[in-house]
Amino acid sequence: MSETSRAAQTTGASYGLLALPLSFVALPMYVNLPHAYATHYAVPLTTLGLVLLISRLLDAFIDPWMGRISDVLYAKSNQAVGTAAFALAALLLVSFVALFFPPLFASTSGYVAWVAVFVSLCHLTYSGLSILHQAWATRLGGDALQQGRVIAWREAAGLVGVVLASLLPALAGWQTTSIFLGASLLVGLWAWSRVFQTNVPVLSVEAASPTANAMALPIRQSLFLKLLAVFMLNGIASAVPASLVMFFVEDQIQASSDIAPWFLGAYFMAGVVSLPVWLKLIRHWGLPKTWGVGMLMAIVSFACVSFLGPGDELLFLGVCVASGIALGADMVVPGALLNRVIDHLGHRGEAEGLYLGWWNLISKFNLAMAAGLCLPLLASWGYAPGARSAEGLHALSLAYGVLPCVLKTGAFAALFYFWIQPSATSLTSRGNL
Repeated sequence: MSETSRAAQTTGASYGLLALPLSFVALPMYVNLPHAYATHYAVPLTTLGLVLLISRLLDAFIDPWMGRISDVLYAKSNQAVGTAAFALAALLLVSFVALFFPPLFASTSGYVAWVAVFVSLCHLTYSGLSILHQAWATRLGGDALQQGRVIAWREAAGLVGVVLASLLPALAGWQTTSIFLGASLLVGLWAWSRVFQTNVPVLSVEAASPTANAMALPIRQSLFLKLLAVFMLNGIASAVPASLVMFFVEDQIQASSDIAPWFLGAYFMAGVVSLPVWLKLIRHWGLPKTWGVGMLMAIVSFACVSFLGPGDELLFLGVCVASGIALGADMVVPGALLNRVIDHLGHRGEAEGLYLGWWNLISKFNLAMAAGLCLPLLASWGYAPGARSAEGLHALSLAYGVLPCVLKTGAFAALFYFWIQPSATSLTSRGNL
């Protein structure tokens, strides 16, 4: 390995490490938290879904402003970015601990108010820190493969964090989980600081000025909107089963609580292991076609989920591994494609944070739609956690297995129409992707 390659690997690894605790936070927020408050604190699914929907939507619509603040901080100084990152990390840890260690309340309304306040704070601090972190990689620039490699380091660390988040609470409890989160945030921030000034273009103060016209810059770009359309459909398709997986495992598969976390671990570990394969496919096929292959694999692997029932643990484990491999494409390609779009539009070094703000808005809208609409819809269809009525389980199977395949098919159709066709965009036709 050449000196340049080793330096690039070191930069990618040092930068990407912070994604581990960030993803470590993300999984409990949309998998463990709804399940915990519904089962342990008797918060009704409809109420819980509404609280999560409102919180995530408010957080999502703040993201473009958070992105613009990120641009301003980068324009000011590296010290300003670092100080903001440490402050956000501290608040993120506090809100996480508060959510999973609530005080005793005499009524359900107390738990509803508690989760509403601290899940909102957790979402806000997570968003701010994530945007600061993502913007650094976007500002590095580079071709599709270089962007893919940097993002692969970040997403690999993130997937490891998700695996740990799926296993550690069950194996060691939430107290150990919280301690690990605090330590990993400190280590991740320290590692990022080591490469913080590497190849980062200076952002002009004028470009960073948060004017109304600047806020709308990304959504005036047709190329960015085409990418957002694909990203939104694909994201909702992934968020729906993520919000329902614990209910599906416990009530449809009827696996024991000791086995359930291993399904998530297998899913995310398959994503980590598959990343080098997806990078090779990017080298040969480009970003859009590689993403399309991942979508098709996810559809095929998930099509049989609605036919699974009690005792089908091994079959479900196979589905988790296959869909986890497909997840690798979702982890690498969209972010790299976004960075290439920013480069193509000539906005690198000017508005990365703003683009990421709108990007994260859509990502959170996906999660809000999944949790805020699926949970009340399931309740209206007759599903109740633990009841296992025939009507409720049928509704759960349709929501968990069929709906994601329909949405993923729509995402593939949009990807093919906007990106895979040779004449769809000048960006694709020049072979830059």
